[in-house]
Amino acid sequence: VLLSSTSQILSNEEKRANFDRYGDAGGSQGYSQHQHRQFHHFHEGFYFDESFFHFPFNSERRDTSDEKYLLHFSHYINEIVPDSFKKPYLIKITSDWCFSCIHIEPVWKEVAQDSQALGVGIGVVHAGYERRLAHHLGAHSTPSLLGLINGKITFFHNAVVRENLRQFVENLLPGNLVEKVTDKNYIRFLSNWKKENKPHVLLFDHMPVVPLLYKLAAFAYRDYLSFGYVYVGLRGTEQLSRQYNINVYTPTMMIFKEHIDRPADVVQARDMKKQLIDDFLSQNKFLMAARLTNQRLFQELCPVKKSHRQRKHCVVLLTGEGEKFDEAYEAFLTFAVANTKDTLKFVHIYNDRQPEFADALLMDDEKYQGKSAVVILERRNNAGKIAYKALEEAWRGSKEDNFILLDLLDQLRTDPGLLSSETVLSDLNDELAPMFLIRWLYSALDYISDCWDSLFHSNWREMMPLLSLLFSALFILFGTVIVQAFSDSSDTRDSAPSEKEETAAKTEKNDVSFSKESNRIPKKGFVEVTELTDINYTSNLVRLRPGHMNVVLILSNSTKTVLLQKFALEVYTFTGSSSLHFSFLSLDKHREWLEYLLEFAQDAAPIPNQYDKHFLERDYTGYVLALNGHKKYFCLFKPHRSGDEGGPPGSCEDYDSSLHTEARGKSSCSPGSRSLKNKLHKLSFWMERLLEGSLQRFYIPSWPALD
Repeated sequence: VLLSSTSQILSNEEKRANFDRYGDAGGSQGYSQHQHRQFHHFHEGFYFDESFFHFPFNSERRDTSDEKYLLHFSHYINEIVPDSFKKPYLIKITSDWCFSCIHIEPVWKEVAQDSQALGVGIGVVHAGYERRLAHHLGAHSTPSLLGLINGKITFFHNAVVRENLRQFVENLLPGNLVEKVTDKNYIRFLSNWKKENKPHVLLFDHMPVVPLLYKLAAFAYRDYLSFGYVYVGLRGTEQLSRQYNINVYTPTMMIFKEHIDRPADVVQARDMKKQLIDDFLSQNKFLMAARLTNQRLFQELCPVKKSHRQRKHCVVLLTGEGEKFDEAYEAFLTFAVANTKDTLKFVHIYNDRQPEFADALLMDDEKYQGKSAVVILERRNNAGKIAYKALEEAWRGSKEDNFILLDLLDQLRTDPGLLSSETVLSDLNDELAPMFLIRWLYSALDYISDCWDSLFHSNWREMMPLLSLLFSALFILFGTVIVQAFSDSSDTRDSAPSEKEETAAKTEKNDVSFSKESNRIPKKGFVEVTELTDINYTSNLVRLRPGHMNVVLILSNSTKTVLLQKFALEVYTFTGSSSLHFSFLSLDKHREWLEYLLEFAQDAAPIPNQYDKHFLERDYTGYVLALNGHKKYFCLFKPHRSGDEGGPPGSCEDYDSSLHTEARGKSSCSPGSRSLKNKLHKLSFWMERLLEGSLQRFYIPSWPALD
């Protein structure tokens, strides 16, 4: 009987699952669930999903629903942060033995599934295994929920319920993504295509609030499209609905380009899905004859050819602004609508806003002065090289001009060599970029908003350093005022000291100063600086005697003379020590060796700089490394900015005639040499700390080869 019942359980998947979960094949399942509910109610502060003795803390029974969302530090920095500029992310910080994490788990699963379907990114960070990432995010307790958008982190502080989390995600999005459109403002909204150089999207729906799905789509495509929302149940939208023949019971999305009287594309669906919206918007990101306003748009509309079969050509109308050029533009737009293909794009450009672009193609030809011109071009590489051919006569938009252009395009399909001229274009000016003052104002407002939010929501562990700094500054300021007040009153009462006492004090001070400096008198009248090469690398570093250090200056061929002079001046007073050796390393020859060493100095290279697009071109000239070859560690000096120098701006340092280096050169007071000298400003103070042993040390397993 026992074998029979066991075989029945194993052969039935449902009974086997019940037995694994409740310890019974199904007869006492209700009782087990009743016990579970009672325990769940009794421990309402913890909200277990299973009984305590079957709690899934071990890896075998742990819920695997979060594993596909797990984030690692490098993945977060390289992929999640850049992607947050296209969609917001909802991230949960969790850990083992976290009872509150179990409490919010059912709500989290539901919200994560619904949000991902709308286009929200989901992430999970296990604080036990990813402490570095959790610390980087600022999460000091579990569970924590946070939102990430445009690289900015915002913590969730309300009760963990579905409505609050949905509202939290919606609040992450900017408030001006979607404009409410009615009969009164729809003409103005659609007519902005020329000013904004974007197609305009209208969603007609019977919901009074803009759907979150539509807001997320607007955020993802905000650089390409402008979005409006029409609530068809609102009074004042009847004319708009009649003009475009809208079915008020079915959500309808329309895209308008150069012609606002009719949509360029339409999609209708009772249940708008993310994939449907993405496909619809991605196919209509550009106007029929878009204006080239920046380099990014030029690269997207006119990509570099990848192969002979994937040639893509651009037909460019070089024109001007004003009614004088309207007829030529309208004729070009009509031609573009009739002939646009996947391999052929039509664009236009204003000569006065992009003069370098126009001059490179037309070369100031007199026959094009004050007129429009058409050029067919093909980008050859990302460095700006193009092949092109211009129409021999100015573009007037006549039928003859249309036939000539159409004939050239037909010839181009069979004869790519038709584009006989070549030139190199510089990057386009960004016409729509905001002014510096406006960008600075937005940055300041964001910073103030972050500080205000942190003041009310950050925990005390985060706020203590800021409060300590604030109170310290106030205490110093208050103390300075009090001391100054008392010193001023005492100066009026006390008489001035006699000349004899003053002379004695000065003499004593000079004696003390001289005695301190006399301990540092160098043994030589010059600084001996040798180049660190593969020939002397072993003797000068790898097998350097215990207790000795080699202070190495990083320079390039162009900065060698100026940096060596400043380096010699800064370290001259330390040449009396027999345990210090001075060298320089050529960055042009040994960049890989230096970057390998700097990988061990993570504190010296903050995380945002490591993933900057110019990281591989980073300027290391002016870095100084104190290398201890025996103990395999080094200390790092980073050059100061030019604004940190102590001397007055415009002054040039005078060098002692008795101070010489092996690499001598002409001293210069030019701004370039002054900024190079300022890189080693305060190096002498760093040397003081080096001799005191108070600098941070970065250890390495072994010295790399210097090839």
